[in-house]
Amino acid sequence: MLSSTVAVPWWLALLVVALALWALLDRLLWPTVRWMIRSRANKVLDEVGARLSIQIRPFQQTSRRALIDRLVFDDKVQQAASAHAAEHGMPREVVQHVVERYAREIVPAFNAYFYFRIGYWLAKKVSRVLYRVRIGYSDEAGLAAVPANATVVFVMNHRSNMDYILAAYLAAEKAALSYAVGEWAQVWPLQQVIRAMGAYFVRRGSGDALYRRVLERYIAMATAEGVTQAVYPEGGLTRDGALREPKFGVLDYMLRGFSPDGERDLVFIPLGLNYDRVLEDRKQLSTLDHSGGKPRALQTALNTLRFLGTQLGLMLRSRWYRFGYACVNFGTPVSIKAYCAARQLDFRALPREARAREVSALGHHLMAEVGQLIPVLPVPLVTRVLLAAGDTALSSLEIKARVSAEVDALSRRNARIYVPRSDWDYAVDAGLRMLTLRHLVIENDGLYRIRPDESALLHYYARSIAHL
Repeated sequence: MLSSTVAVPWWLALLVVALALWALLDRLLWPTVRWMIRSRANKVLDEVGARLSIQIRPFQQTSRRALIDRLVFDDKVQQAASAHAAEHGMPREVVQHVVERYAREIVPAFNAYFYFRIGYWLAKKVSRVLYRVRIGYSDEAGLAAVPANATVVFVMNHRSNMDYILAAYLAAEKAALSYAVGEWAQVWPLQQVIRAMGAYFVRRGSGDALYRRVLERYIAMATAEGVTQAVYPEGGLTRDGALREPKFGVLDYMLRGFSPDGERDLVFIPLGLNYDRVLEDRKQLSTLDHSGGKPRALQTALNTLRFLGTQLGLMLRSRWYRFGYACVNFGTPVSIKAYCAARQLDFRALPREARAREVSALGHHLMAEVGQLIPVLPVPLVTRVLLAAGDTALSSLEIKARVSAEVDALSRRNARIYVPRSDWDYAVDAGLRMLTLRHLVIENDGLYRIRPDESALLHYYARSIAHL
């Protein structure tokens, strides 16, 4: 009787084995992996702590579960949850579940090892493979004067999704940046990597008051705890090449709880960046054309393959010069303590409309600084000259003479002009080379003129410095 066989369905046996393996992983393997990651992260923190201008804050090292709980049970979040439940006739427990889902979506899981070992390495490699990366100008004296315990926020223009990578790479000697990333990145496993890099997810243009309150409280908490952040007031990528009308919701979240008499200052650092070639240029321009509808997935895939094939062909013919120059300028820090003292201002005490006006005034001031810092690069400069010439073909010497006149005018307006190799002849040649390789400019017997059917794309690059 004891030796009789018990028949078990094959699917049940597989289920038992799978559960046993999962228990083994959960109890033995995952704790070991988490311990190894934490120990490596701690070693990295010890190494980078000596060189970072702005230290990693304890808030960033707190466990993600603890931060989620802190956000969920924040007084203002709980008040918003109660109001939401009453307004929509929902059970309090259901609303609490929604709040926790929002908190899990927003809160990052910063890991120093991922940021400084994996993320930094990838950002450096990708940036240098695609572009000739340069820092054109940096107010080092102003940056050095920022108090060690201040909350630093980099305010920048938004031309490409490369902005995240480029800014993180070039700012890595100063700080670890925490970005607001849109919903497009909430796909596995990209969202896990982005969270580990310290970024938090934002639903652009959400009309959900409860969600906005949860987001507001997270940003306020991170700001109060000194987390270094980077924001794009334009909200999204430029579509036509020019600076977009900014929105200041995130700035408002940071400022409405700021204490001018507190120990921690809030410092905004303007940052301007520009590219000789933006990877998304045609895609962004296509969003302005509402007649053709959205491109099909197959067409997008074919365009991508065609683009990659073209670049490979240039490499094989030794005519690939990367995508030209990518340049970043760091401006003069703006201390909110000093700003408030000069205007006898306390954002906390202002009524909503008055605070909105003051936030808008500060935001436009910061964006004006950002605009002034946007680098003047070879392609936008040469493009302006060729567009001004219209159908008239110009020789290389004529282009250089007109570029010189443009540079004089820009210099009088204190524009930040990046001159590759400190050689204007080379700069103009580099711009013309990039434009002719892309077939945006036609060269015939040493004379250059624009391709009329590429006028929109040429204006896209010219607009990046038009405000100067």
